Amino acid sequence: MGVPTFRRRTELRGLRLWPVGRVLVLAFTAAVLVAAAVFYTGWDLLGARGLKPEHRIDSKTLFDLVKLSFGVVAGAGALVALIVAYRRQRVDEDGALREATRLHTERFTTAVGQLGDDSAAVRLGGVHALAGLADDAPTRALRQTCIDVLCAYLRLPYTAEAALPTGDAAARHTYLALREVRHTVIRLIRDHLRLPLRHPHSWQGHDFDLTNITFDGGDFSSASFSGGTVDFTGAIFSGGTVDFNWACFSGGTVDFTGAIFSGGTVDFNRARFSSGTVDFNRAIFSGGTVDFNRARFSGGTVDFNRAIFSGSAVGFGGATFGYGTVGFTGATFSGGTVDFGSWGIDQSIIARAEFCGSTVDFDGATFSGSMVDFDGATFSYGTVNFAAASFFGGTVDFAATFSGGEIRFVGATFSGGTVDFRQATGTAPSGLVPPTGSARPTGLLLPSVWSA
Repeated sequence: MGVPTFRRRTELRGLRLWPVGRVLVLAFTAAVLVAAAVFYTGWDLLGARGLKPEHRIDSKTLFDLVKLSFGVVAGAGALVALIVAYRRQRVDEDGALREATRLHTERFTTAVGQLGDDSAAVRLGGVHALAGLADDAPTRALRQTCIDVLCAYLRLPYTAEAALPTGDAAARHTYLALREVRHTVIRLIRDHLRLPLRHPHSWQGHDFDLTNITFDGGDFSSASFSGGTVDFTGAIFSGGTVDFNWACFSGGTVDFTGAIFSGGTVDFNRARFSSGTVDFNRAIFSGGTVDFNRARFSGGTVDFNRAIFSGSAVGFGGATFGYGTVGFTGATFSGGTVDFGSWGIDQSIIARAEFCGSTVDFDGATFSGSMVDFDGATFSYGTVNFAAASFFGGTVDFAATFSGGEIRFVGATFSGGTVDFRQATGTAPSGLVPPTGSARPTGLLLPSVWSA
């Protein structure tokens, strides 16, 4: 016996029914009130002003009264039967839900036992069994439990390939088998996040606890992170390719706070960030490649505040920052390359980074050793704020187009390195050009037209 869909959306809290006596009294009271309202409405519509008195009634009128009496009794009986049938249906539904939950629990116990097996093949079977249980779960809470166990498996201690003993074939085979199980979990999460929100097997809107996980590859491409909380806090991206290509971050919260990008490639190419919050606060980009090329930041908040860019190649080439907030407040650019310029192939520009209508905040950021490139970027509308930023090392190239909006360098400090605006076009940002007669800071290169 199947469990109705609307019951799947509720928690298993037990059946709560009012006493039958109270229900009957309320039902009869409601029936009398409805009948009275119908009678009064008909009386008013007919324009009746009173009843014609009858001192004697004939047999036809008497028969009509008898039929009316039996009709009232039959209606009352039907109402009682309806109430009893409804209560029986509720009890049957509750029993079916309890039976489905019992069967789910038995299958769940078996699947979790498989995850702890020494054989990688048995673990793979347990992973697929848990994903199937999540799809068949009779309640949302039980589906979340299955998802929590899959995420907990990824959080188990894990030795990356670089830490394996040299020449130990057995250890490498064990590592490859374990990695296959972990990548299967990631793939199943991705497949369910690709399903439309209204699909009965979609996992959108659920919570995913992926904290402190070591990623050495994995595919989240085209996944839709909408609603719920997806937590990558403290995750380590140390090798392989982790693919968020074409992923959609809309609604809910995706948290990369304190994540470490130390090797391999993390690809957010063409990802869409709209509504909700994506948080890279205090993330460390110390190695490998992190690619936001052609990503769209439109609405919501993306936070790189106090992030450290010390060795990675981070690309925002061709990205669009429109209508939303992207924060680099207090970020440190001390090594590696960060590219906010154009994106292309074989020296052909495919897309230019655009800052249009959004608020991008570099307030208090420190540029001390990185190569930061805004070559080909377009600043139009919105606000880009470098107030109180410090430029004392490395190279920052602003060969960009300033065609509108508000670009602020008020309070910025230039004390070393190279900050190059010589190829920039458009109106000079506020607070950038020194007042007439003031010395130009060392390393600040401006177009001659701005200097004039």
